[in-house]
Amino acid sequence: MQIIAIDVGMGTQDILLYDDTQHIENNIKMVLPSQTQIIAQRISRATDAGQDIFLTGTTMGGGPSGKSVREHIKAGLRVYAEVAAALTLHDNLERIAHMGVTLVGVGDSVPAKAEHIEMCDVDTHALGTALELFETQLPRDFAVAVQDHGEAPDMSNRVFRFQHFRELLEAGGELERFAYLNQVPPSLSRMRAVMETLKQHGNNVLVMDTGPAAMYGALDSYPGGPVAVVNIGNGHTLAAVVAGNRILGLFEHHTRSLDAPKLDDLIIRLCDGELDFDEVFNDGGHGCHIQEEVGFNNIMSVIVTGPNRHIMTGSSLDVEFASPHGDMMLTGCFGLVEMFRKKMSQR
Repeated sequence: MQIIAIDVGMGTQDILLYDDTQHIENNIKMVLPSQTQIIAQRISRATDAGQDIFLTGTTMGGGPSGKSVREHIKAGLRVYAEVAAALTLHDNLERIAHMGVTLVGVGDSVPAKAEHIEMCDVDTHALGTALELFETQLPRDFAVAVQDHGEAPDMSNRVFRFQHFRELLEAGGELERFAYLNQVPPSLSRMRAVMETLKQHGNNVLVMDTGPAAMYGALDSYPGGPVAVVNIGNGHTLAAVVAGNRILGLFEHHTRSLDAPKLDDLIIRLCDGELDFDEVFNDGGHGCHIQEEVGFNNIMSVIVTGPNRHIMTGSSLDVEFASPHGDMMLTGCFGLVEMFRKKMSQR
């Protein structure tokens, strides 16, 4: 089996070309800037050059790219955008237009001097070109992790995201419920965009939320449970109580708002069932949902992964730092590969 696994974060995109005919240590691995960082740089260059821009392509992760768009407009320059690309900025098209973005429909014209910038979470052309330089071809099967807030034009996307999580936990909470093979629910706009892009280039495409993908990879050598798993990313931190293959409760916050003492407290109260959605949401985080209370004293281990895992070096808890196959940055990719195997076997 050959598959390209891509874990798309806010800072990096972590890539594994998995080939089961080789030792895992010999598989090709890359840690590259994420697409939102790359596109943010392209927009910033256009801003510095005083050049209008035209956003094409698909809905993707925002963050740095969205900030660059706002700074471009603030500089007095024009932003034109196709609807799918514009939805990267917000789910409500009226709000996007109010920002100063000119929405472009079929048949509408755009000034010829506007620089075209293609929005996408996975640039297959760039990846394929890079691999060809090393006599390597892009595999035909894909597994990609992105953080999807969902399409919620009339509510906070943080609220929508946790409504979706609550539904998955109430349905059983199995980790495979956070992954989709070859089809995606309509409300998950970012995953759907990745799926539509990659189905043009490949056979089978699996998409999964980034946090659960990292958790699945981190849990590879920790069967059973219950355990607390914490993925401390560049933008977001997701912590969950996992027993066997089921997530029993989770919270998500912005990494910039966390330090070791605060994380320790949140993790303990998540396990004890004392943390709720409003507390995390009102603190600027995404939210919390607890389906089953476990009790921190019953937790077998606190497993930590993610590019900002160093935050927990100051933890008062007895934490374990997960590095599957000796490579922490590819934890999500290893989770994606195993989830791809599982989903394919269930067809």
